[in-house]
Amino acid sequence: MMRRRLVGIASVLGLLALGLPTDAFRPLQGAQPAAGQRPAPGASGPRTRPRTRKVVLAWADTRNGIAQHDSTSHALSVIEQLGYETGLWDTFIRTDSNIAAMDPKRTTGEPASGGPSLKMADAIFFLGHRDVPVDAQQKADLIKFVRDDGKGFVAAHTALTAWADWPEFGDLLGGRYDGHPWNTVAGSVINDAPDFPATRHLPPSFTITDEFYQPSAFSRTNARVLLRLDLSKLPAHPDVHVQNGDLPLVWAKPYGKGRVFYATFAHDAATWDLRDIRQMYLEAIKWALGLTEGDATPRPLGR
Repeated sequence: MMRRRLVGIASVLGLLALGLPTDAFRPLQGAQPAAGQRPAPGASGPRTRPRTRKVVLAWADTRNGIAQHDSTSHALSVIEQLGYETGLWDTFIRTDSNIAAMDPKRTTGEPASGGPSLKMADAIFFLGHRDVPVDAQQKADLIKFVRDDGKGFVAAHTALTAWADWPEFGDLLGGRYDGHPWNTVAGSVINDAPDFPATRHLPPSFTITDEFYQPSAFSRTNARVLLRLDLSKLPAHPDVHVQNGDLPLVWAKPYGKGRVFYATFAHDAATWDLRDIRQMYLEAIKWALGLTEGDATPRPLGR
């Protein structure tokens, strides 16, 4: 009993550290199963209940084997934990891509039985990279999911490298991967959006050590930059290709009816345990799900 009480206290303290109300934990207490889940064997009650929370598909396919990141597993678990502790969403973690479809298929080509699909998801958290194996129908489904159905798409770090030969994905995400000139360094980050839900908890500028991805094919006319790297605080590098010293790290954008958020963080698993990074992704997913409002109107540098 004492151990259970201490675990409960620790959970509440964790919510307070994230700036969340303690009653956000209440839906997860008690003997009732989570929405859409089966009760434990021997438990009374119906086998399933109507789903009352949002659904996030946390998707990271690394089968191509290029530049795999040790942090991928922990990043997915953080997204699941944030949804579980707040009670705001249920997370389905998948490291295969067959499930990313309106009508998923088995490996034999027959319709899949059970499990998530784009039809039942409200947002995607995406951490795949390079040549993620999806077919033409899945690509069309993903575009429709965000642009036409008005769902959310939150992407992190290696997502910028995904599908380099798929133009529509570049339009959806807002940029392409153009290397990381300094690899992993301590960089000064400027907060251009102190009013946006995912960045309002951050100071005007801060220092963080990470692998900062440089975007190409990015335009401030299509996305609102939330955080950018202060290039004046770093040594000059011949592989920096941005104009006017403007290297966006985090942005938000509308895409048709949907909402898209990208952040370069985080290369290292330990960075996903930083309070500010967890808070940023928590608020980003809430925004992408339509649970909060934030102005993603594109604007020029300095505005």
